[in-house]
Amino acid sequence: MDRFDALQAFARVVESGSFTKAAHTLGMGRTTVTQLVQQLEARLRVKLLHRTTRSVQLTADGAAYYQRVVRLLADLEEADASLSSAVAAPRGRLRVDVPSPLASLVLIPALPAFHAQYPDIQLDLGVSDRVVDLVSDKVDCVVRGGTITNPSLIARHVGDLVLSVYAAPSYLQRCGAPQHPSELQGPHHLTVGFVWARTGKPLPFAMRRGQEQVQAQGRYVCAVDDGNAYLAAGLAGLGVLWLPDYMARAHAETGALKPLFTDWQMEAMPMSVAYPPHRHVSAKLRVFIDWIVGLMAQHAPMQRAVDAAPAIYKPKQP
Repeated sequence: MDRFDALQAFARVVESGSFTKAAHTLGMGRTTVTQLVQQLEARLRVKLLHRTTRSVQLTADGAAYYQRVVRLLADLEEADASLSSAVAAPRGRLRVDVPSPLASLVLIPALPAFHAQYPDIQLDLGVSDRVVDLVSDKVDCVVRGGTITNPSLIARHVGDLVLSVYAAPSYLQRCGAPQHPSELQGPHHLTVGFVWARTGKPLPFAMRRGQEQVQAQGRYVCAVDDGNAYLAAGLAGLGVLWLPDYMARAHAETGALKPLFTDWQMEAMPMSVAYPPHRHVSAKLRVFIDWIVGLMAQHAPMQRAVDAAPAIYKPKQP
């Protein structure tokens, strides 16, 4: 038994929840992965995993062992990287998934400067608002809005999106300008629905003014699950929409969008970079994260003080 292969196979099975997915990401056969984990358990004389036809779960011993394995694999990768020229000149393929508006309006326009500084990094950019399985999709990291609640990911808070409410002039001519957020619940107004990937449901508007708080879902004739399509629907006059400043700024300056409820505030949306715990922060990933931090400082600066070090985010208790 190759102990490194066995440890890596065990970690991937835990993170993907499946021997089949683990085998796919490792480029091995499922039988090989199964045998490696079985041999590891035999060597340790401990059962690490509970297996059923539908799921794979850690035993108590397996959970404790997994935490040590993750640290060991990261240390080994760091040791290799410390002797590699990649430390001085980051190189290689980096697979990243980002929301579509952030990609088109912020990241891609800034990429020429990034590649001028790091010409040997090949960036494979997935552009979507879907929930990505970082292990099975072989993604190095994701940039996402909202609180990262997946306990199996390490997340670094990199910025905050300031949100405001807008409508197109064509919508305001047709339906009038609402004077209070609660009017969005009434029969005379429409919103553009944004279907949140994590829940599959449209997000409500949550606003406050002093001690007054309002949460309005609103009626919609169009709901989308993509940020660029959401903006396009608002520009077409299909309803009221809320947007981060970086998406709305150019359209507000030309008058294509009009701000609403300017004396109300919406809670800023945190932006994070997240990656699996087994995925060591290599030189190429480190410089990319630092670059994202710099971009967010320009387009979505942090609204509150946070620890600079990455942390594992856990689900909120009900």
